Amino acid sequence: MNASLNRISGDVFGGVTAAVVALPLALAFGVASGLGPIAGLYGAIAVGFFAAVFGGTPAQVSGPTGPMTVVMATIVALHADNISEAFAIVVLGGLFQVMFGLLRVGRYVSYTPYSVISGFMSGIGAIIILIQILPFFGVAAADGGTLGAVRAFPEIALGGNPHAFVIAVIALAVMVFWPSSLRRILPPPLAALVIGTLLAAFVFQDAPIIGDVPNGLPALHFPAFALTQLPAMLQPAFILALLGSIDSLLTSLVADSITRTHHNSNRELIGQGIGNMVAGLIGGLPGAGATMRTVVNVRAGGRTRVSGALHAAILLSLVLGLSPLAERIPHAALAGILMKVGWDIIDWNYLRHIRTAPRAKVAVMLITLGLTVFVDLITAVAVGLILASFVTAQWMESEELKGVTSVALPNDGDDFDAEERKILEQQQGRILVVSLRGRFSYASARELVKRAGSAEVESKAVIYDFTHAAGIDTTAAFAINELITASTASGRICLVAGLSGAAEQTLRSIGVLQKIKAQNICPTRAAAIAKAAEYNLSAV
Repeated sequence: MNASLNRISGDVFGGVTAAVVALPLALAFGVASGLGPIAGLYGAIAVGFFAAVFGGTPAQVSGPTGPMTVVMATIVALHADNISEAFAIVVLGGLFQVMFGLLRVGRYVSYTPYSVISGFMSGIGAIIILIQILPFFGVAAADGGTLGAVRAFPEIALGGNPHAFVIAVIALAVMVFWPSSLRRILPPPLAALVIGTLLAAFVFQDAPIIGDVPNGLPALHFPAFALTQLPAMLQPAFILALLGSIDSLLTSLVADSITRTHHNSNRELIGQGIGNMVAGLIGGLPGAGATMRTVVNVRAGGRTRVSGALHAAILLSLVLGLSPLAERIPHAALAGILMKVGWDIIDWNYLRHIRTAPRAKVAVMLITLGLTVFVDLITAVAVGLILASFVTAQWMESEELKGVTSVALPNDGDDFDAEERKILEQQQGRILVVSLRGRFSYASARELVKRAGSAEVESKAVIYDFTHAAGIDTTAAFAINELITASTASGRICLVAGLSGAAEQTLRSIGVLQKIKAQNICPTRAAAIAKAAEYNLSAV
């Protein structure tokens, strides 16, 4: 009974907290897309509710995201003369996602190489920042996407608005420096929105504001387009579907690592697809699993579909009476919020280790990043996948890896010697040994996380044994980094054994071993088991 009450209260608190975080982001993404703030809210409601009810990740919160907004802004610009076509593309993209789920391709989406994911995510972050520079300085947003925004930068010197600039700087500062003690009570995006709006209303009144915002329930937008337009609509719809699927499933993996559960990839795609189809029908922004909102929900106690659905219901109630307040929100405050969002999307962890990371993988990442910013996402992902396949093939064919077979993990302990087995039996399951055997590329990285993560649940110390690991590529290294980060966050003691050669070089190049204490990096598995036994694991 108490467990049920705790779960319900956790879901309620998680849903309320997620809604508070989602509100300013939905408004900001709606404005950035060119559809207006109400479209962002409608998208958050539709995708948030239906993805929660029909999706395959119970703790996930969905809604408009930076990547989906960037793509939608391009679609809106291309179909400005017939906005119904833009919403028809959203519906078609959702239909593609449902088809992905029904065809059971969800598990393959998560095999996307990390270098490609890093490149297009960093590219999207850069696009958001570049596009928001104009409203940050009080200049109206320019047409033409990223290049159009860059070409319009001289207008900042000619027609910048000092009031808007001050509000934007303050909003950005709130996003960055908001005290951690206040984050649970008032999340930074909402604080920035409230402070920016009050400043525009009483101090810096010359700053441009959102203006008229419709309220009430949305009207239906039935897909209306000429059949001759269908071929041209398939490509942007496929981009939305592919990007939304990758974005959602990556967030699902984050939710799995925190909650120690396993999502259903194909069901998640069906739920996301239904949500996006409904979003298109009511004039909403397309969305995906939102990492920040999901993490906020889980940390607040949300664990089931109730929290995601409740977050959408709260936003719906706000829509019915929010418009008079939303009309006074300055564009500059939203720009300040999105500047921080764009910054957070950029994969700084990879970029910090770019000088030591494998050259070929860095090249794939940079090419994907450049194509994302200056060409388009579908080209970036397609080229990135092709190049990553070539790089992986070359890696798998290297002389030192020939003849090595990749095998499953974790190891069940059948090859432990007598002393190792004695210590493990004495510890009564408090020590887990995960043996990595063979070579690991992006194709096996997610399976590695899934199987090793599920085995860690009852352990107090985890030993990652690399004695027989012939090779590890960058994606697998980041998967191992994810495991170590989750284990450490859960209070487990992490040790590494038998690491040498190319595997050690790869892990060190991206900073994975920085999270392991020096004394816990052992030359052999036996030494690591003995070291783990020295800790008072019964008290951990």
